[in-house]
This record gives sequence, structure tokens and C-alpha cells, in this order.
Amino acid sequence: MYYVVVSLYVVICLLMLVVVLLQQGKGGDIAAAFGGSSSQTAFGARAGATFLTRATAVLATLFMLGAFLLGVLGHPGGGSVVSGVQGPAETAPASLPFTGATPTPPAASPSPTPSGGKAPEPATTPKPTPTKKPGGGF
Repeated sequence: MYYVVVSLYVVICLLMLVVVLLQQGKGGDIAAAFGGSSSQTAFGARAGATFLTRATAVLATLFMLGAFLLGVLGHPGGGSVVSGVQGPAETAPASLPFTGATPTPPAASPSPTPSGGKAPEPATTPKPTPTKKPGGGF
């Protein structure tokens, strides 16, 4: 059935090409392109549509219907465009939320002093305080 419609569609396309090329132009000079042709009015000097213009209308209608029919016949089944595609993989949540601060290295454990006195406190570096740039920049 599909190949019959395709072959009929190709014949319609070729016939429409021939019919359009056989039609007479609406004027030969540049004045006709800008509406300066005074010999033809809105409906032309010809009364009504000729055989070629009617054939063009019929073939254009068949062309559009054929395109629609081929689109329907080309995709049997009403499946989704994402059918058969797996979803995103499951990911484990992070154990600690990001706080924006840089991690500090673990403090060294104080070694016992042989004299039995107190161990010196580990040195810590003070955190820098954010300063505002002059001029209100970011």
C-alpha cells in the first residue's frame, strides 16, 4: 500500500511540475513586477480560470493530501518519540552539603611532653575577612 501511494505521489509531483511550467507568464517586462501592467486587471483579461490553472489547483490539493497520507503511513503505531529510551541513572546524594568554605586540614595531635607539662597549642591561621572592592564592583 505504501509503495502504491509513493508512486502515485511521484506522478502527481511530475504532473504538477509540467502544468506549472506550461502556464503563461503574467507579463514580460519589469513594469509588470511592480504593478505597472495596465492590460491586466485584478482578475485579468481572461474570464475565469483556464484549464491549466484549474489543473494546478487540483494537483496542488492532491500534493498536500498525498504528503499527509505518506506522513501517516510512514509511521505506523502511535508510539512516543522517547519510547525505548531509558531515563537518567539514579545518583546517590552527597554525604555533606557544600558550605562554601575551604576545608581545614586536621590538627596534629599533641605529643606528650616528657616533663609532664602542658603541650603547646597547635598554631591556627586566622580566616581572611572579605573586603569590599572600591567602586562597588563585584
